[in-house]
Amino acid sequence: MPRGSIFILAGVLLSANIDPCAAEEPGLKKINLFEAGTDGYRHYRIPGVIVSPKGTIIVFCEARSGGDWSTIDIRMRRSLDGGRTWEKSRKISEPPGKVQQNEVALKKGLAKPGEVTMNNPVMIPDAKAGAIHFLHCIEYARCYYRKSTDDGKTFSKAVDITDTFELFRKDYDWKVLATGPGHGLRTRSGRLIVPVWLSAGTGGHAHRPSAVSVIYSDDSGDNWKRGELVAADPSTKALRATGIPEIRNPGETVAVQLQDGRILLNLRNESARRRRAISISADGVSGWSRYHFDDALVEPICMGSIVRLSERPLHRKNRILFANPHNPASRARQNVSVKLSYDEAKTWPVMKTIEAGPSAYTDLAVGPDGTIYCFYERGKAGRLTKALCLAAFSLEWLTGGTDRLIFPAK
Repeated sequence: MPRGSIFILAGVLLSANIDPCAAEEPGLKKINLFEAGTDGYRHYRIPGVIVSPKGTIIVFCEARSGGDWSTIDIRMRRSLDGGRTWEKSRKISEPPGKVQQNEVALKKGLAKPGEVTMNNPVMIPDAKAGAIHFLHCIEYARCYYRKSTDDGKTFSKAVDITDTFELFRKDYDWKVLATGPGHGLRTRSGRLIVPVWLSAGTGGHAHRPSAVSVIYSDDSGDNWKRGELVAADPSTKALRATGIPEIRNPGETVAVQLQDGRILLNLRNESARRRRAISISADGVSGWSRYHFDDALVEPICMGSIVRLSERPLHRKNRILFANPHNPASRARQNVSVKLSYDEAKTWPVMKTIEAGPSAYTDLAVGPDGTIYCFYERGKAGRLTKALCLAAFSLEWLTGGTDRLIFPAK
């Protein structure tokens, strides 16, 4: 399909730039869905992707005027036909009334007066409830929850759930909070789990030092509770009080449910080991295991993503996917790659590169037909991200034809 192809959907003119290298590698398709300098924004960052209960692909992100503390909106696009055509980008975030800017950012000169930062969007598809749960933060200071029951066409009025984060203060006196980002987790029991990170705001970019935990809901998003701290930077009193072992600035964390029901967290961090950190809990809320570093998962200090592809007994094999920039040589964000595990994230024998050049944050989702979607930050122009790109591929492509997804007969 040529660059700049035009699509018509429901009477709306849609356009998208198809990656020219898609035709050069059968089985891998790429499309830039948000491009720097479009719709009045300098660039787009923090990608998220889910597949709704109805099979709709929904991508979402931060639309920025500048950096992390600039004026930021949250925007999304939908595809109702497996990614062949896309609705226009639309804004799905509005500040609920007058917003008080984060004092930490103002004092550090990270933000200008009057800028409003809408940050860290998270979505969770919920097939049982026929809903999409949507969380985001404002000014890294307050958190809001919304829900869609019409496949992402509309979302309910924002409900302030910051009181849930206030419950962390007895363990961690945060000045900055953030959800996800990316997609959250709905467990088999129906529990909604959203990894979160908190910061005292005294260090670099007001995002350090930091700690990681989760918030969760057992009633389809009506009420939210806090989990136990999973990890915290040793420069904080919280670490010494809880006895959690040393880890440097744990941050953006992703979650997956293991076949035995336990919840695995995969943590971004800034530790000298330069590897992703892993912690496991029986219920996804408490009793987190002493974390360990996964030697196979290189950490460039960047958001990663994890998702389940298949599970016994419905499928013949257990399969879990992980994506992030794989760059053992340095901290440079490049070479976004997808890895595959057959033993519940213990080992990762398969890896394939999605984008060899500059590439950073990722999020993963799986379609009803087994198509794997990786939505990621692609290319750099100075300090700006050039585009958010959606790559679509199969298990057969990922494994070089040695494995393919077989669905059981109905």
